Amino acid sequence: MPGSPERPLLFLDVDGPLIPFGAPQPHPGAQGPPHLAPADSNPLLARLNPQHGRRLSALPCDLVWATTWMADANEVIGPRLGLPELPVVDWPDPDEDGPLHWKTRGLLDWASGRPFVWVDDEITDADRAWVSRHHPGPALLHRVDPRRGLTDVDFATLGDWLARL
Repeated sequence: MPGSPERPLLFLDVDGPLIPFGAPQPHPGAQGPPHLAPADSNPLLARLNPQHGRRLSALPCDLVWATTWMADANEVIGPRLGLPELPVVDWPDPDEDGPLHWKTRGLLDWASGRPFVWVDDEITDADRAWVSRHHPGPALLHRVDPRRGLTDVDFATLGDWLARL
């Protein structure tokens, strides 16, 4: 697991937080750099806000992809946002059913006690309760409205929480 042990992690989902489901129009500038395949190869890519990369990079944490896009996030999403190659959580096969999101246990394993933020659109109170009981460090499970994706309010919440660490 790369990164500085002193810095918190930010586990970042793509669908919902970065690609909002309710965005009716393409985001201005979403095509990305000219060397990339056009966003019309995947029309959802036109919903990316290219400013999110700069804003995420400015947060005092180590960014980690926590998405079903897996390594494709580095090839398809990251360049459109101006992000460097990021570590990717490799998801274990889910072994239990229940109220927890299927990502929750894997993220705690990946964090290995480090403080972390998890940005996703599917976080529930069950995940928050389980993390508070099983993670020894600070953790913020931040649910993003999947219709809007990350907003100024979300970035303020993330920045404030990370600053308090």
